[in-house]
Order: sequence, then structure tokens, then C-alpha cells
Amino acid sequence: MILVERSAHVAAPIEVVWDVVQRAEQLPAWLAGVRAAEVLSGEGFGRRQLVQAGRGSAHEAEVIAYQEPTLIGWRERAKGAGARAEARTEIYVQLTGDEEEGGTIVRLIVVRWPAGPVKAALLRLGLRRVGADLEDSLARLTDLAAVG
Repeated sequence: MILVERSAHVAAPIEVVWDVVQRAEQLPAWLAGVRAAEVLSGEGFGRRQLVQAGRGSAHEAEVIAYQEPTLIGWRERAKGAGARAEARTEIYVQLTGDEEEGGTIVRLIVVRWPAGPVKAALLRLGLRRVGADLEDSLARLTDLAAVG
């Protein structure tokens, strides 16, 4: 298992930030590496969605954590040629109201279970990029929530 997390303060109320992060169609606007996303079925916990990465890969995802307005998490499994069923990624977005400064503290967490030791070594080499992507996502989310 490989875990990467980043957090930031967003100068918007928790309800505004929640409205952005819980909608699948908003993912390309703020989550780095996502080109398109659509809901396949359901709402809230158990919702199924299709997430297309910028590199052309598609991942079917299921919402596995949903506590309005503080937590959403989904599990992605690769689809398509060469996809390995045992490889998976979980992404969590945790929101906490920041009473001292106003706004919301956003914590992004990515957990990856690679398909074997070679993939694990390659993922570890790319940890800096994953962290940078999360920081970019937080900056984009900050801008998007400020527009509101």
C-alpha cells in the first residue's frame, strides 16, 4: 500500500466546498489528471462513476465513503486492455470547518495498491509527482470554491 496526502485551507464555507467535491461532473475542474467523469448509477454511498484520466485510461469507480458534508471517498479499478483487477486506487476528500480562520480545511488522500512489486517500485518513484498533483488539485479547488 502506498499513501500520499496533502491538505490546504480553502476560503469558502464547508457547504460550498462540499458541493464541488461531491459532484462527479466537477472532478475534471479540480482533480489533477482527470479529463472527464460521469455518474453511471446511484447517488451518495455506492454511486458508480466512470473517471477518464488525461492519459486516456478509464477507471470505473464506486463511492465507498460518504458523510455529507465532511467526507467522500471512491475506489477506482482500471478498465480496458491490460487492466489488472488487483490494482486499485482509493481517493478520499475530508472537509473540516475552520472556525479560527473561517473557510474549510481540505485533506486529499490517495491510497494505492499496486499490481505486484514492480508496479509498487514504479509508484514509489512517482510519489513526488503524486504529491505535486494533489497540491495542484488543492489550488484548483481553492479557486473553484472561491467562485462558488
